[in-house]
Amino acid sequence: MARSLFMLYLLKLFSILLTCNALQALPKFSSILIFGDSLVDTGNNNFISTIVTANHAPYGVSFPGGIPTGRFSDGKLMSDFLADALGLKQVVPPFLDPNLPPSELSTGVCFASAGAGYDEITGATHVIIPVTKQYQSYFKDYKHKLVAMVGEKEASNILKNSLVFSTSGSNDVFEFYENPLRYKSLDQYQDVLIGKIVKFIQSLYKDGCRNMAIAGIPLICAPRGLGAQARCLNNENSDSNVYNRKLQAMLTQLQPSLPGSKLVYADISKPLTKLAANLSAHGLYPPTIDCCGRGIPTLGPTCNISVQTCPNPENYFLWDAVHPTQAVYHYMSHYLIKNVLPKFNKAA
Repeated sequence: MARSLFMLYLLKLFSILLTCNALQALPKFSSILIFGDSLVDTGNNNFISTIVTANHAPYGVSFPGGIPTGRFSDGKLMSDFLADALGLKQVVPPFLDPNLPPSELSTGVCFASAGAGYDEITGATHVIIPVTKQYQSYFKDYKHKLVAMVGEKEASNILKNSLVFSTSGSNDVFEFYENPLRYKSLDQYQDVLIGKIVKFIQSLYKDGCRNMAIAGIPLICAPRGLGAQARCLNNENSDSNVYNRKLQAMLTQLQPSLPGSKLVYADISKPLTKLAANLSAHGLYPPTIDCCGRGIPTLGPTCNISVQTCPNPENYFLWDAVHPTQAVYHYMSHYLIKNVLPKFNKAA
C-alpha cells in the first residue's frame, strides 16, 4: 500500500513538472489582440445597441463573483484562458469601456463581438460588429491611442510582439444555411470567406502585427429542438471540415508573402471532436440539453432568470443552445495552449 501511494505521488509530481515545463516553453507576447465572435467576446456587445447580449443572469454564474459580464457562457471563454496562460490581462476595448484606465492598453484587448462574422452582411440585422469593422474602426482606434500613450516606436514594438487570435466563420456559415441564394454553392461562399480572411491578415500585417493564430470553425453540436436529433450535427460538421482544410491551405500559401510573420492554424474543432466522443471520461453530459433551459433551447435574451438552469454547469457540454460551458472552453483552451501557442517559438 505504501509503495502504491509513493508511486502515485511520483506520478503526480511528474505531471506537475511536465505542466510547469510546458508553461515555461510558451512564447512571450507583449499583448493579446482578440478578434471574432461570441466564442471570445468578453462583453463588447454590452456597449452597442443589439439584442445579442449575455449581460444578464444566469449568464456568468461560474464567473468570479458569479456576475454576468456579457460572455456567452456560465463563466470564462477561450480568450480568458489564453490570456491567463500567457500571463496577460485580458480586457475589453478601451474605446468601448469608458472606465478602463489607459495603462491597460498594452496588456490584452478584445475586439470580438458576439454574432460577428468575416462577412460584413452576417449579423447585420442584429447590429453587431463584423470582423472588418473590428479591425477598420476599433483596432485602428486602439493603435492610435497606443501610439499617443507610448510613442510610435514602442507602439510598433508592442504590435510586433503581440499575439493576434481570431475565431470567426460559424455565424457566416449559419447565415448561408438560412439564405443560400446569395452564392451558387457553399463551396463558393467558403472561398469568399477565405478571401476576406486573406485581406484581414494582410491588413493586420501592414499595421505591424506579426504573430497570428487563426481559428477554424468548431464542431457544431445542438440540444434537442435545434436539430433532427440531439447530437453533434454530421452534415454541418462535414461542411466545417472542408472549410477548415481550405483555411489551413490558405495560411500555408500566404505565409511566404509576409516575411517576418508567423501564421498558425488554431484547430478548435479537433479538441471538441475528441471531447464529444468521450464525454463520460470528462464527467460531461452529452449535448442532449443545454444547462440554461434544461430541455428548452435558449440563447441570449431567452436564457434568463425565467427559465430553469442546471445547478452543475461544470458537468454540461453546452451552456445555452449554442455556446459551450466554461468547462468545455477550458478543455479547448488547454488544447490550444499545448498544441498551438508553442508553434510561435519556432522560426517563421
